[in-house]
Amino acid sequence: MSGSLPFYQKHHRHYDRGYRSREAQSAVSQYQQTSSTYSSQSKSSSKGQEYASGLSDTEEARLKGSSGYMARRGLFSSAMEMERSEHHTSRRSVMRESAERISLTKRIHDNEEYHKRMNEDNLMHTPEFVIKPRSHTVWEKQCVRLHCTVSGWPEPRVVWYKNNVSIDPMANPGKYKLESKYNVHSLEINRCDFDDTAQYRVSAMNSKGELSAFASVVVKRFKGEVDESLPVPSQQKANSRSDGWACEYGITFETHVVDKFGVSFGREGETLSLGCTVVIYPNLQRYKPEIEWFRDDKLLTPSKWIQTHWSGDQATLTLTHLNKEDEGLYTLRVTTKSGYETHSAYVFVRDADAEVEGAPGSPLDVVCQDANKDYIIISWKQPAVDGGSAILGYFVDRCEVGTTNWIQCNDTPVKFARYPVTGLVEGRSYIFRVRAVNKTGMSHPSRVSLPAAAMDPADRARKGTSAPWTGQIIVTEEEPAEGVVPSKPCELTITEATRNYVVLSWKPPGEKGHEGIMYYVEKCVAGSDSWQRVNTEIPVKSPRFALFDLAEGKSYSFRVRACNSAGVGEPSEPTEPTTVGDKLDIPAAPGRVVPTRNTDTSVVVSWEASKDAKELIGYYIESSLVGKNQWEPCNNKPVKGKRFICHGLTTEESYVFRVRALNAAGLSDFSQESEAIKVKAAIGGGIPHASPAPPFGITVLECERDSMVLAWKQPAFIGGADITGYFVDYREVVGGVPGKWHEANIKSVSERAYRVSELKENMDYQFQVRAANMAGVGIPSAPSEVFRCEEWTIAVPGPPHDLQALEVRKTSLTLLWKPPVYQGRDEVNGYYVDIKEAAAGIEAWRGVNEKACTSRYLKVSNLKEGETYVFRVRAQNKAGVSKPSEATEPVLADTKPGTKDMVVDVDDDGVVSLVFECSLMTPDSKFVWSKNYEEMTENPRMTIETKGGKSRAIFNNLDVEDIGIYSCIVTHTDGASGSYALTEEGVKELLKVSHDHKFPIIPLKTELAVELQEKGRVRFWLQAEKISANGKVEYVFNDNVISQGEKYKMNFDKNTGVIEMFMDSLSNQDEGTYTFQLQDGKATNQSSLVLIGDVFKQLQKEAEFQRKEWTRKQGPHFVEYLSYEVTPDCIVRLRCKVGNMKKDSVALWYKDGREIKANEKLDFSEGVLNLEIAQRTGAAAGDDSVWKKLKISRKDSGVYETIVKDDRGKDTSKLNLTDQGFKDLMNQVFSVIANSSTPLKIQSTEEGIRLYTFVNYYNDELHVTWKYKDSAIAFSDRIKSGVVGEQLWLQISEPTEKDKGKYAIEFFDGKGGLQRTVELAGQAFDDAFAEFQRLKAAAIAERNRARVAGGLPDVVTIQEGKALNLTCNISGDPLPEVTWLKNDREMVSDDHYLLKFESGKFASFTITQVNTADSGKYSILVKNKYGTESGEFTLKVTESLGDIGGSSYLTDADGNVVIGQPPPKAATPKPSKTPTPKTPTPQTPKAQTPTPQTPTPAPATPTPPTPTPTPEVPDSSAPPTPSGTPTPGDGPKKKVVEKKKVIKRKDSVGLKSPGGSREGTPNTTPCTTPLPPED
Repeated sequence: MSGSLPFYQKHHRHYDRGYRSREAQSAVSQYQQTSSTYSSQSKSSSKGQEYASGLSDTEEARLKGSSGYMARRGLFSSAMEMERSEHHTSRRSVMRESAERISLTKRIHDNEEYHKRMNEDNLMHTPEFVIKPRSHTVWEKQCVRLHCTVSGWPEPRVVWYKNNVSIDPMANPGKYKLESKYNVHSLEINRCDFDDTAQYRVSAMNSKGELSAFASVVVKRFKGEVDESLPVPSQQKANSRSDGWACEYGITFETHVVDKFGVSFGREGETLSLGCTVVIYPNLQRYKPEIEWFRDDKLLTPSKWIQTHWSGDQATLTLTHLNKEDEGLYTLRVTTKSGYETHSAYVFVRDADAEVEGAPGSPLDVVCQDANKDYIIISWKQPAVDGGSAILGYFVDRCEVGTTNWIQCNDTPVKFARYPVTGLVEGRSYIFRVRAVNKTGMSHPSRVSLPAAAMDPADRARKGTSAPWTGQIIVTEEEPAEGVVPSKPCELTITEATRNYVVLSWKPPGEKGHEGIMYYVEKCVAGSDSWQRVNTEIPVKSPRFALFDLAEGKSYSFRVRACNSAGVGEPSEPTEPTTVGDKLDIPAAPGRVVPTRNTDTSVVVSWEASKDAKELIGYYIESSLVGKNQWEPCNNKPVKGKRFICHGLTTEESYVFRVRALNAAGLSDFSQESEAIKVKAAIGGGIPHASPAPPFGITVLECERDSMVLAWKQPAFIGGADITGYFVDYREVVGGVPGKWHEANIKSVSERAYRVSELKENMDYQFQVRAANMAGVGIPSAPSEVFRCEEWTIAVPGPPHDLQALEVRKTSLTLLWKPPVYQGRDEVNGYYVDIKEAAAGIEAWRGVNEKACTSRYLKVSNLKEGETYVFRVRAQNKAGVSKPSEATEPVLADTKPGTKDMVVDVDDDGVVSLVFECSLMTPDSKFVWSKNYEEMTENPRMTIETKGGKSRAIFNNLDVEDIGIYSCIVTHTDGASGSYALTEEGVKELLKVSHDHKFPIIPLKTELAVELQEKGRVRFWLQAEKISANGKVEYVFNDNVISQGEKYKMNFDKNTGVIEMFMDSLSNQDEGTYTFQLQDGKATNQSSLVLIGDVFKQLQKEAEFQRKEWTRKQGPHFVEYLSYEVTPDCIVRLRCKVGNMKKDSVALWYKDGREIKANEKLDFSEGVLNLEIAQRTGAAAGDDSVWKKLKISRKDSGVYETIVKDDRGKDTSKLNLTDQGFKDLMNQVFSVIANSSTPLKIQSTEEGIRLYTFVNYYNDELHVTWKYKDSAIAFSDRIKSGVVGEQLWLQISEPTEKDKGKYAIEFFDGKGGLQRTVELAGQAFDDAFAEFQRLKAAAIAERNRARVAGGLPDVVTIQEGKALNLTCNISGDPLPEVTWLKNDREMVSDDHYLLKFESGKFASFTITQVNTADSGKYSILVKNKYGTESGEFTLKVTESLGDIGGSSYLTDADGNVVIGQPPPKAATPKPSKTPTPKTPTPQTPKAQTPTPQTPTPAPATPTPPTPTPTPEVPDSSAPPTPSGTPTPGDGPKKKVVEKKKVIKRKDSVGLKSPGGSREGTPNTTPCTTPLPPED
């Protein structure tokens, strides 16, 4: 139930807005009209602020930066259109036109977004405090008003709380006034009193969430005012009226307990009453004493097992259903202002008759020892009666709180009295019981345990100490804070080990800042290194963990790792190998048993403790008549001491006794039988009386001319009664010879210091002291040292005295002392305490406090347990430090068994008190209370009550005046004492707890809520934390009580606290306020739910919708509506989930109303429909190894629709991927692309430095920003960016020192984006810059070196007598030198050989008339400062064949020579139809800055003069050159004469023609006579 959500916390993506009511549609239309008016006003007002350009300064600056980007995206025009428009429109005009279009688009988008926001669903938001309440401090009886302003939609419901308790004005008429107007909420408190001092909280809640604000109110009281309800102090009594009201203040009460209850015997299941008559004198009708009942010195509180009653003179305690847990010493304590009176007697509880004769007794004291979220360890005590045969084991039963279903937890009996219960539901509370079994049968079940919650101890500590009387406890996880990986835990130990489980404990890592630490536990079998994690699913939060399912007999080691949000830390040091098995042995049998007489029906039995017993629980004593051997238990509840009074014996009969010990492992063997003893009263009641031992340690505290002040220590043995006083004797010592003793005081002195007067000055004296009690005066002490009676004149004070060690614990104690009698010249202003081990020498004395303490007490800490210490004190004044006092007696640093610390308690009436218990009291023991270690005799602010072994100091009106250290000493004990420091923070916390106890309410786990169920059924419900069977509920609608009937169905589960009311439907008459009013005894509470106006209409509409939803789901329907996801491969996949499908059910896909055919990879499997928008297709038919992805683009935007239908009906789901929807989709695509990007790399080129990154997939819509030092880069001719394939680059031409710094590329994904950065500085910049300089120099050299561009033929054969003309192209800067060689000898131009070099480009070689002497090897050599290149050919002259004219030889681009008449000038050939591959240098997309030409780097060394001939020149079908120049086509289809090969450089670089060419046009050299270059 708790997991269901109210209707307003659900969100239905398929919500049909056609279901809107007319009122809702009218409201929406009004919002749209308001939006239009607002838009027009904004438009008109903005025009007045624009400049002459039509744009504001900020808008124009923004559009300047964005217009270029929008143009590149291709949203308005292509790059070619922009280029053509440059002749007619300026760049600024183009930008303005683009900006206006962008502005118009933005306004349209903003208007759409505004109308979307005006939608009722989008208006809803969580409550917010516009104005928070502020704290106030007021005087008593004034009024205070807290107010706040809250916004939120739906309108929040506001509730005021006082100390986390909701304020009900009806419960306190006239006290509180609540108002709510126009979102302003106020709380007015009328006539404030002290109880109104509290923290107030205002909580605002609606369907979107809850928010709280806090304020404090402090009520001050005028100084001098006294609460009229308190007694009048003694100093004011004389001024009070004689006829004033009677009060107990100043009256001494005498209390007498008569008609006392005696030792009682009962049986399990019976009812037993104990009672006494209490007589108090004087008898004041208005005065009521405090009546307290104790069991074994523990205060009893009323419960279903215990009932107390006070009738004015009769105190009664009733035990309604006896169990063995009820056995013990019961004490009645009657406390008045004058003191208290007590009476005690023992109650024995015998086992009930077994269902099967011979069955054992029931176990007792079932306790939940250790609780975690998945287990609870249960412990119990074995019964004293085994039925005559050994107990085989125990069965543990569990029951979830709120139910009556008991489940047995173990299949086989367990012998160990502890058992881990598993299989629990986290957060739920359980109770447990145990049954014993022997071979005869099963015992009765034990009394059930207190509830325990199955939850992590860390969560339990955070939740608080409230009782888990609920079915389930929900714990809110704290959000863990980010930090560093925690270090390893320390001090890992095994605290408990049995055959069933092992409990580990450790200390958290010591470093600070480790928020949200959790732990993993690992185990390893001894002898191996294989560590296995035990809690693999969920780490534990608390430093304690129990391991189960370990193999018995095997040895294991354990270790722990700490983890948090930052990661898992190193493991702790492993434990020593531990063998799984019971580590606790059954205790040994107790020693000698000694009975002594007590009364006519009881015997005191003492025994020696069981030796080396671990975790001892207690002892069972049995008795038998001599010779009968029929043993009966004397106690059914284990006793922890070594002495017990066995009651119920027969007078004059002889008994023997035996004892056995028990712990969780089991019962020990019986001790030997005691000697027989006859039961009869002891002589004199058995109370010894004796005089005390002599005092000791006599010292002088002060000395004057005729008197000396002595001090001494109390006797170690005070005798059988309290010391009533001391007597001091003195004698003179003359010449070392002592004289006769004289009495210094005739009347005893109670203090341990006394001034002996009438002494003689400068005379030596000795002293002795005797102690006295009611038994007489003891023997005198040993004579003191010889002291001279002479006046002290020293400036420093005398020594302190009467040192006393209290509150002795194993590591600390409190030391008290009395001030020096002799003050010195100035008053004492401080004290120093010294300490040393008792066995150490004098040199071992050391100071405890470095700075003098002004008080006469000091808490000494950091003692070593088991060590014995002595202390002394020195006083200090302005003159110096005194001599040390006498050392104390040795004090053992140890916590004595049974010692308890003082605790603070707040009862159900909100009364705050300090409680101190003592289990070692004697009949003469008394509790002495002190504040700041000064005894409180009559303190009007406190009332002391003592009952039995417990004393309580009650604060009459707790306030800051009560701050201090409260201590309590128990007399006639071995130093039993304790203290409690009450601080200012402690007072505030106690006052808060006291208020919560005074005004109880029924706590609610959930407030009244409403939810819709199937078919639109309406459920109102709330859940109470705890409510008894007597709880009542009233159901109220609009102040009218409603009851069960045809319209309303009610249900009240008192076990779980769930209260429900159901309605099948809602009509207009059901609009109003619903209230559930709860009452359980004096505790009350109520919760209301207002369903008025839009909230009710929304609920009514939702109920109708749920009914239609139920109808829709009867046929094929969508379980999950249409959505999309982007895969790591950048594939956009649409998916939805359908249900209730049949074989003939059909699923259809549509985009923008057009059906998508099945061949578009429609997929349907396991109720899931998938559709890929961007799909993979093969590069060639049937080739799956090579594929490319169709990139998603704007053409894929649209409205996608899916329809499922069959004969039962149909259902539709739509997904709008237009406008913002498509933007969101593309942002996800961009995010995937960004995450696939590689780190930025640095590359040097001949133009500069290039930064680049690769992405797995590139989309033209992707928007990236290059940044330099966290600022966007303004691109120019020097700094450009672009995209090549999947490479994104930034080119920095001619870099300088100013270009150093951090560069980043930022990918836009609509959210935070992603950045890749690189640091171009330091060595990285130096290396890149050096490589750029080298490449630049090489490129310049390569570009400007001398070269023969056209080449020459290899062999030229010509007839004798003909003319030969060869021409080649020469290039180079500076202008090369041209030299012609024949047979490696330089030639000179003459009439035969015409050597020309024209226009700096054309070198011609002409032989006017060839003869046979011209045959040979010819070459041309060109050179400049960047390099040298040569070309050569061989000339062969043949016999004359007739006149055919002169010959010219030109070469084409492939170096082929044409012999004969040159053809006419060829037209530009068409490009080849063969597509040019993109790699390695693909074309740059139009949306990016054009890619700069990157020539192939030139070789480091100059080209040798004579190039190596190329064996074969590739034809037009060969692959393209590395430079990326397209392969030329076949050229013009004309007859071509014979071609011959010429020398061609291997390392030549393909360049464009001087005149340039369009992209994609082959660059060829015409086969004709050279012409002058074109301009």
